[in-house]
Amino acid sequence: MVADFRSGPTTVDEPASPGTSPAAPARSTGVTIAGIALRTPYWVFTGAVGLIFLAPLVWTAVASVAPQAGTNQVDGWGLGNYETLANYQAGIWRYLANSAFVSLLTVALTLLVSLLGGYAFARFRFPGRNILFLLTLAILMVPYATLLIPLYVLLNEVGLQNSLVGVALVLTMFQLPFATFLMRISFEAVPRELDEAALVDGCSSFGALWRVLLPAVKPGLITVGLFAFLAAWNDFMAPLILINDSERMTLPLAVSNLRGQVQGVVDYGATEAGVVVLALPCIVLFLLLQRHYVRGFMSGALKG
Repeated sequence: MVADFRSGPTTVDEPASPGTSPAAPARSTGVTIAGIALRTPYWVFTGAVGLIFLAPLVWTAVASVAPQAGTNQVDGWGLGNYETLANYQAGIWRYLANSAFVSLLTVALTLLVSLLGGYAFARFRFPGRNILFLLTLAILMVPYATLLIPLYVLLNEVGLQNSLVGVALVLTMFQLPFATFLMRISFEAVPRELDEAALVDGCSSFGALWRVLLPAVKPGLITVGLFAFLAAWNDFMAPLILINDSERMTLPLAVSNLRGQVQGVVDYGATEAGVVVLALPCIVLFLLLQRHYVRGFMSGALKG
C-alpha cells in the first residue's frame, strides 16, 4: 500500500510554496491591466494639458534664437536678440539685480509678517480676532490697480516714491492677505499639543514658534515664499507707476520699453529673449520646490 501511495498519480498533498500558485500571476496581471486601462485617459488628458501649457514657452524659446527680419538676429540661428537685450540702456544685469532685490525683499517681508500674523490668528484668542482676519482678507476684493495712485501719493510723502524699497512694500501689502490666510490654516493643521508641551517645558510663545512650530509649517512657508517671489518677479503695474528712473526699472518694465524702442516698431526677437530670461527663474524655482508647494496647499485640507 505504501509503494502504491508513493507511486500513485495523485500526489497533491505537498504544500505549495508562497508565490508559486498559477492563479496569483493571473490575478496580478489582471489588476495591472485594469489599472493601466483606468489610468490611460488620465495620462492622455494631463499630457495634452501639459503640451498646451508648454507649447507657448517652447515656441518663445525657439523664436528667441531663430532668424527674424527687423531684429538683431537676421542671418541664421544665434543669440543676437539676447545681445540686444543685454545692451539695452543700463544693461540686463542691472535690471536683473533690480528685479532680484525687489523680489527677495518682498519674499522676506511677506514671510515675516504672514508667519507672525498666521501664528497669532491660529493660536491666540483676542477680541475682534475674526473681524480683523476678515478685514485682512477683504484687501483681496479691492482691484489692484485702483490702489496704486493713492499708494504713489503716500510713498511720495514718505520719500519712497521712485524707490525699489517702495515697490517691494507695495507688493508685500498685496501678498499679505493670501499669505496670512495660508499660514493660519498651516498652523491650525498642527496639533496644539506640540506648542503646549513646549510651553510646559519653559519655552515662551516665540520660543515655541521658532523651535517647534516653524519646522512643522515649513511647506506653508515655502508656498507663501514661492507665491510672493513669482508675483514680485513678474509684476509690471507697480514698477510702471512708482518708478521714474530708467536705471531703477525692473526687468518686466525694461522688456516692455525695449519692445517698442525704435519708432514704435516692435522688436519681437528681443521681446521673446526677455520673456525667456523672465521665465527661467520661475520655472527652476517651481521645479525645485513643487513637492513642498503641493504639501503647503494640502496642509489644511485634512485638518480634523
